[in-house]
Amino acid sequence: MSVRIAPSVLAADFGNLERDCQMINRSEADWFHIDIMDGVFVPNISFGMPVLASIQKIAKKPLDVHLMIVNPDRYIKTFAELGAEVLTVHYEACDHLHRSVQNIKSNGMKAGVALNPHTPVHSLEDIIEDLDLVCLMSVNPGFGGQSFIENTYTKIKTLKALIEGKKTNCLIEIDGGVTNENAAKLISCGANVLVAGSHVFKAKHPEEKIKILKHIA
Repeated sequence: MSVRIAPSVLAADFGNLERDCQMINRSEADWFHIDIMDGVFVPNISFGMPVLASIQKIAKKPLDVHLMIVNPDRYIKTFAELGAEVLTVHYEACDHLHRSVQNIKSNGMKAGVALNPHTPVHSLEDIIEDLDLVCLMSVNPGFGGQSFIENTYTKIKTLKALIEGKKTNCLIEIDGGVTNENAAKLISCGANVLVAGSHVFKAKHPEEKIKILKHIA
């Protein structure tokens, strides 16, 4: 299974958002990773539907939308209409996770579930066969530029074992603190989608950083 690279638009220059989106289009990246934050589930507010609509008009690659919000079911249909190909909700934000996952799929999107660093992988044991993607947060969600949490490697291996045990094709996405230095180890543990934000957009040559990540993959 090939490894996908998904630059996180949260780390882009919002004053030059079209420029940075066009850079992703030109690059060897596979997806646009887009974080939607509400200031309630996480202590930060990012951008909402109008900005996502603008990104959709520019993006030539799939939109991987990560909802860090409470009550995500209210907006699932809206995000489908805005072009999300993958929609990820947080395990910790869904009272009825199976219903949320089925809602995502019934709206024509691939369904992902994100786990915060403190949430154990076995929490997904009864739903893993319904998922297309699990996003392991390797930093505490809400802000870019944080240090990578080393226990993530163990969680990837545990999740990979669960996926293989259930004989499903669920992807393992890593979000937070991904760099050229840890990408190879993440992949060797079982990751197949790498989200990179500050590592790409704070670089002098972002497109080159993406190329390096892709070649490591």
